[in-house]
Parts: sequence; C-alpha cells; structure tokens
Amino acid sequence: MMMTATEYEASLRKLSLKVYMFGKRVKNVVDDPIIRPSMNAVAKTYEMAQLPEYEDIMTATSHISGKKINRFTHIHQSTEDLIKKAKMGRLLGSLTGCCFQRCVGVDSLNALSIVTWNIDQKYGTEYYKRFIKYLEYVQENDLTCDGAMTDPKGDRSLPPHKQADPDMFMRVKEVKDDGIIVCGAKAHQTGAVNSHEIIIMPTIAMQEADKDYAISFALPSDAEGITYIMGRQSCDTRKLEASELDRGNLFYGGHEALCVFDNVFVPWERVFMFREYDFAGQLVEKFASYHRQSYACKSGVGDVLIGAAQTAAEYNGAHKASHIKDKIIEMNHLNETLFCGAIACGCEGKKEASGTFCVDTLLANISKQNVTRLPYEIARLAQDIAGGLIVTLPSAEDFKSEETGKWIEKYFKGRSDVSIEDRFRILRLIENITLGTAAVGYLTESMHGAGSPQAQRVMIARLVDMAAKQKLAKGLCGIEKA
Repeated sequence: MMMTATEYEASLRKLSLKVYMFGKRVKNVVDDPIIRPSMNAVAKTYEMAQLPEYEDIMTATSHISGKKINRFTHIHQSTEDLIKKAKMGRLLGSLTGCCFQRCVGVDSLNALSIVTWNIDQKYGTEYYKRFIKYLEYVQENDLTCDGAMTDPKGDRSLPPHKQADPDMFMRVKEVKDDGIIVCGAKAHQTGAVNSHEIIIMPTIAMQEADKDYAISFALPSDAEGITYIMGRQSCDTRKLEASELDRGNLFYGGHEALCVFDNVFVPWERVFMFREYDFAGQLVEKFASYHRQSYACKSGVGDVLIGAAQTAAEYNGAHKASHIKDKIIEMNHLNETLFCGAIACGCEGKKEASGTFCVDTLLANISKQNVTRLPYEIARLAQDIAGGLIVTLPSAEDFKSEETGKWIEKYFKGRSDVSIEDRFRILRLIENITLGTAAVGYLTESMHGAGSPQAQRVMIARLVDMAAKQKLAKGLCGIEKA
C-alpha cells in the first residue's frame, strides 16, 4: 500500500545506514540539518500521491496486483504512462525547486523489466521471474529505490578488467552457493541515503573479458558492507546557521553520495544479471533512455527560477523595461522547449517484448542534449535580471545586526513598497538555484546526469538514419531516383 510522507520518514528511521559527512559518521541521518531538506523533497513524492487532485499524475494501477500504487514504482504500460511520468517530474520540480530523487529508481525498474526478459529469452534464465517478485515487494511497500549505475571508472582509457585497481568498476569477487560477494563503488548517487533499496547496474557496454563486471542486483540500502560518503555542495553549511534568510530554498534540497561496497553479500534471488556481458550495454541504453526523459523535472525547477526572476525584476523596479520582458519571454521559451522533448519521446514510445513501454531512444537523447545547455542559459538570464546582489549580498547576521542592519536596510532597498527582507529572500532563492545547493540538481545534474553530453551525441549519431536523409536529398535534386 502507498505510504504517507509521515510513514516514509518513519521508515527511514528504521534503517541503519553507515553514512559519513565531513569526516565523521552521521548519527541521525533523518534529522541532520544538511541532509534533512533532501529527505523533505522525497517525502513530497509521497505527500502528493495522497492528494485526490493529483491522483491521475502521481499514481498508477499495478500491472501485477491491480492495486493503486505510487507512479514511482510503476512499470509503464502505455505511452500515456510515459507522458504522465514527464508531467509528474515537472510538477514535483516546480513544488520543490530541486531534485526529488526518485526518478533514478523508477527508471532502473523499467529498464530491468525489459532487459531481464530479454536475457531469459536468450539464455533460459529466470531473471525476469526474480525481478517481478522484487517489483511486487517494492510496490507493496511503496519503497524509494536508488538506481546506481555510475562507477568511479578509474583510468577511462582502460576497460574494467585492465584497471590497476579492479574495484574501479563494481565486480563479482566471489561466487557462493547462496549468492555472490561484490566489491566496488557507485559515484554521484542522488538521494542514496533517503532510499530503502539500492539497485546496481553496469555502467558501460562490456566484452567477455569484463564478464565479472556485468552484474545487476538490488539490496536494502543498509545492507552490511555498504558505506555512504556524502558529497559537498556549494553553500551546504548555510543549513547549519540559525537564520533561514541565507538559505534560499527553506524546505527542500538534494544530495549526492559515494556508495562503497566492501565485500557485500548478494543473495541469488536479488541478482538480475550475472556475467551476461552481452546485455550490459542494452541495460545501460534502456536505463539512460528512460532517465534522459526524466529531466522534465528541470522544466519544473525552471518554472520556479522564472518566477523568481520576474519577482526580482519587480522588486528592483525594472520589470517594465522592454529588455527585461524579452529575457523573461526567452526563459519561458527555453523552459517549454525542455518540456517538449520529454513529452515527445514519451509520445513516440513503443512496447517492448516484455510488455513494458519504452521511450523513443533518439528523442530521449535529443531531449537530454537540450537539458545540457538550456538550463544554463535560463540561469544566466535569471542572474542578469536579478543583478549582482545575488553574490554580494551581506549575510543574514549583518542584516539583523544593530550596527550594520540599518545600513543594509537603507542601501539595499529596492521599491519603497517592497520590504528589504522579501527582496533578500528572492535573491537568495536565485542564488540557491543557480549557484548554491540546488545548482547541483539544476545545472550540474543537467550537464552530467544520465550521461554527460558526449554520451547523448554518440547515441544521436548511432540512431539517426543518415542514409535515408541522403536519399531524400539526392532524389529531389536528381542524383538518384526518389
């Protein structure tokens, strides 16, 4: 059954995660002031699924049980499902102003629903049966899954089996009667310590020599031998300060972690790929296609940033200037272009042999290529409109100080009918999204999430039918008959 936000928080408190930040173990992960905003963002996905007005977007009917489930645990059964997933991403991005961390999980589940079926058809294995049993568990308990694909990779010029340190890619270290022992790590893991489960997938296509690295499995996030090391974000320690004025986004945030697997045991029933190296690339491609559509969330965060830029312009008294109006129009144009790509690849999706619907791979890569660029221009325009105060504004403590507060109140006033505190808050929000902690989920994640820009360009080159385009051109000019 679906959890409420309160039940989700309670479920995290039952976990025994081994988490480190700033060189020390985090004793209370849920209430840590730096981590807590990211947990709030995930909790929003549970809260919204309970609201009748968002039921159509936030929930779905399980194709296994027939029960109503959170859409983040759903296997897409139609192009309509793919479109709703994109709309859900934009909605939650607009409500949190950051990464809400559950997309990687649902994209992992859908990719595995396709590839485990395909492996079984070739090798007579029972991965799909295992996967469906696991999926039932995830759906029944409404779990948040961390999809883990990115290995540290070590020397990028060398394949996994030639690395000086064999653990630069997740690998099978030992095979036992009841399971496998694995070693390695997964980097840049979004929302890892807010997750109940961690789903491991290979990070690149592989050859036979790399078969020990061609593995996929799922484990509870607090399984013995897993350690999480939190990544730093710009302005992260502002969450430790007494005043809220310097935080920008007061409620939500994201996080990334390095997840280390030190001789971790995986039972066979949780293994979904074991040395089927010829399917590693397919799993990477299917997951990447789904996840590149998921960047519809950036249009939701863009909605927040555009609203903040418009508000800052009004507070500055500059909103009627023609160039400001034109910049706001351009921001909206770019933001809607991002959303168009996510919707288009869903509309053109197709049914796979397993019954799962997958997005159009070419259009998903086109969509993500836009995401590596357009948010940076949207952010640039927001900074242009807001002005230099987003990086030179004194601290909240200076604002409250008896000695300096009066000068800040006097000299950083915009329009006379707008309070300095409101101006302060909107500028800090723009800073947060374009430079601070939320920039990880908006800008850097836009660039490198779901594969860096070159990964999409490789797929675009592979998928575009250039011969057909040439035939059209040659036919029209008489080189060849049409």
